[in-house]
Amino acid sequence: MHAPAPAPAGIPGLSKTAFVSLMAMLMAINAISIDIMLPGLQEIGASLGVADENQRQLVLSSYMLGTGVTQLFFGPLSDRFGRKGALLGGLFVYTACAFAIAFVPTFSALLILRFVQGAGAAATRVVTVSIVRDVYGGRQMAEIMSLVFMVFMLVPVIAPSIGQLIMLFGEWHLIFLVVAAFGLFVAANVFFRLPETLKPENRRDFTFRVIADGFRIVLTNRMALFYSLATSVLFGSLFGFVNSSQQVFDGVYGLGVWFPLAFAAFAGTMALASFVNSRLVKRFGMRHLSQTALLGFTVSSFLWMVASLSGFLPLWLFAILYGATIFQFGLIVSNFNAMAMEPLGHVAGTASSVLGFTQTILGAVIGASIGQAFDGTVTPLAVSFFAIALVAILLVLVAEGGRLFRT
Repeated sequence: MHAPAPAPAGIPGLSKTAFVSLMAMLMAINAISIDIMLPGLQEIGASLGVADENQRQLVLSSYMLGTGVTQLFFGPLSDRFGRKGALLGGLFVYTACAFAIAFVPTFSALLILRFVQGAGAAATRVVTVSIVRDVYGGRQMAEIMSLVFMVFMLVPVIAPSIGQLIMLFGEWHLIFLVVAAFGLFVAANVFFRLPETLKPENRRDFTFRVIADGFRIVLTNRMALFYSLATSVLFGSLFGFVNSSQQVFDGVYGLGVWFPLAFAAFAGTMALASFVNSRLVKRFGMRHLSQTALLGFTVSSFLWMVASLSGFLPLWLFAILYGATIFQFGLIVSNFNAMAMEPLGHVAGTASSVLGFTQTILGAVIGASIGQAFDGTVTPLAVSFFAIALVAILLVLVAEGGRLFRT
């Protein structure tokens, strides 16, 4: 007697393409909230009396810290009351803060509102991953996450250019009004198009004991914990580059108004890598593909470090070495996230919140440290990327019991 065939993955009435697009829009909330204002950081600082260029990076770091801290709240909340309500609540906070920032009088007030805005956006990070895990598993989840990440990475391709365009016809306050309008657009799509994906049997009580038990399940799963930590440190390298990008492209290489184009080229490289991963992951598997890419990330970042320590790095060589490194990044993160979430489907919301908290907070702290180390050259970036690659390899070895490329 044959076992019944499993139900096909997906949401009835919502095509795979529409599902990926909606999930990508939700993930893009965080990307657009960071990248669209990169061209305006200098004017924000000048307008609000912030002379130190490194301090202007706090506009980015405060948002990421807010996103990280409150992820621990949204996961258990969505496990109890459902994904859709948690998403809409977070989007309301996010949009309201974006609108308020457009009229903020001081830099301190801006940073506080950015923190709260990031707190609202935490729902999109946590609940999106939970929804994907509700609907898909295994290599299918890795494929979907790759496609979501690919579309998500297209936002940094265009967001700085949109920010630059806004700055040509207005001032930095208008950037936040555009962000508020995007938040409303995404909320409308969630309200009208997304059904509830949390199955009734997977709902968990919103009590301290149940939440603590969910955290215990996540934190005692070696595969989930250490792949999440590896992803966290790798995201730290990316955040470090984002924090320093305006200073690198404008200050070191003098690109000026061409900065958004250069930033877009590297974001496009990661988007291409995510698309390649979505095509290859079913054939080669998450583990082999991502671990090979991690070794490639290590080699390319080592070459970048050696070249930068040898003297001034011309733009063309920087583009080749950093481009090769960030391409490997695009092959790693969606697979690492899928492997971390795979054994935790029964506590997907709590798992996503714990893993998201770890990745965002640790990534933001590492990224801020790298950004503050900027010294007018790309050397701190290169050294940081290589060091992070070595740490990530050690964490993966712990997750895998000391051996790479296990079957």
